[in-house]
Amino acid sequence: MKRLTAYLARLFVTDAVILFGVVSFLLWLINCLRSFDVVSVKGQGVVTLALQGLLTMPPLAISFFYVCIGIGLARALQALQSNRELHIIHTSGGLASLWSATAIVAGAGVVGVLLLSNFIAPYAERQLNILSASVAADLVSSTLKPQRFTQVTPGVVMLIGGRAGDGEIQEFFADDRRDPNTRRTYVAKTARVSSDGQTYVLELRDGTLQNTAANGRFSEVTFGRYDVNVDRFSQPVGQPNLLNQTDSLSLVLDAMASGLWSPELLMVLGNRGAEGLRVVGICLLVLALSGFPSGRRARFNVPLEAVVLLIAFSERGLSAYSPIGSATGALAMIIAGGGALLVLARPRHPRALPEMAL
Repeated sequence: MKRLTAYLARLFVTDAVILFGVVSFLLWLINCLRSFDVVSVKGQGVVTLALQGLLTMPPLAISFFYVCIGIGLARALQALQSNRELHIIHTSGGLASLWSATAIVAGAGVVGVLLLSNFIAPYAERQLNILSASVAADLVSSTLKPQRFTQVTPGVVMLIGGRAGDGEIQEFFADDRRDPNTRRTYVAKTARVSSDGQTYVLELRDGTLQNTAANGRFSEVTFGRYDVNVDRFSQPVGQPNLLNQTDSLSLVLDAMASGLWSPELLMVLGNRGAEGLRVVGICLLVLALSGFPSGRRARFNVPLEAVVLLIAFSERGLSAYSPIGSATGALAMIIAGGGALLVLARPRHPRALPEMAL
């Protein structure tokens, strides 16, 4: 690797990593503040709060990862242009080093975001569900105050009448309104939380399960004993999505073994793979916008960081509403950025001066 290539790659990576670290830390603090009811209401410690905020970070990090790379690349190129180093690179034949450094940054970004989307994010979601179930089980078994309604998770409210000396719950009540189509109400004379070391089960005895549909239809089931997983109450939308909790390698191996490639599986794999294309597209666009010095003065000096944010916002909107798939916006950025670079990097021949008649 040439010294110029290494210098440029180090400059690009440093700006992107610093920005990514700052944004991640701020969002982690925001997540901790949003989940502060884990401490104030659910009786957990600060360590649990910090861990829960950390486990919610990978899906958020995926969404702004390529934006940080684009802004870091843009800031580095602007710094090179302001101190005339970018002009020297172009005039001294260092354009190949600029391409190589950008390719290194884009390649490292693709590897990083694919690790995040295909392995780290599913693992974090799985661990977050386990932690949420543990918090909910602890809340039900020891933290819930008798004769007081407590929200376990948004849409789920619980009430207990009291506790016996052996930890048995007297007069258990839970109201689940997370599903807009069905409201479920659990009523039991006694309840107890048990665990097999991996999952938590709420054992309800001598009670009823009431279902109320959106159209007003009502049904009631009476039971002597009813076991329900605690994580059913700890998830914001009820049942956890197993595809989102499984890494892509395991999903592909299972699909190859069974021969079943469901549309949901293909959609999950496609969404995860599209994140790598977004990194390539944003790098090409930023390089086309700020990788070529110009002597023209703009009337309105728009910060390039705002331009990158606008591009990312437009790309997300295009991908969300495109019938083709989630990679539509990324492919559009790659085509636009690659086409612009081909036009800007084409060799220019100096115009011949007209001969003057003597």
